[in-house]
Amino acid sequence: METVDIDDIDSWMGPASVKRPVGKALGAEELALNYYELAPGESFAFGYHAHEKQEEVFYVLDGTVTFETDDGEVVVEDGEAIYFEAGEFQRGVNESDERVRALAVGAPAETEELTLLRACESCDGRTEQEIEPTADRDALITRCVDCGTETGRFS
Repeated sequence: METVDIDDIDSWMGPASVKRPVGKALGAEELALNYYELAPGESFAFGYHAHEKQEEVFYVLDGTVTFETDDGEVVVEDGEAIYFEAGEFQRGVNESDERVRALAVGAPAETEELTLLRACESCDGRTEQEIEPTADRDALITRCVDCGTETGRFS
């Protein structure tokens, strides 16, 4: 058994103000548990994405999150949860003026088989992306797989 204070876990760089890997801190091997805080306009993910083998549940503690899905937008408010099957595309964004706090649970924990899509101006549409650190390792960037254009920068 392990316990952890979420405030003691270092936040990971990415599209959210705060992403704390609670599951890793607890030593969980079969599931991922992440704590998020999203400022207005921020997202849980680098783009519209699907995990080939991972199911995900998002539980909104405070605020409202709008999820883009293949079936259209779904609004999830505090006290509500949303489930995504493995392979189901989604992206959750804080489109409100208030800060969001949420938990995300995924199983299995490893998500190496990820399809990430973002708008690429050079390709004039949404294309598959890869994520890589900058040379200084002070930010992460998304890059179009087709043309190599940088499509996003997250610190």
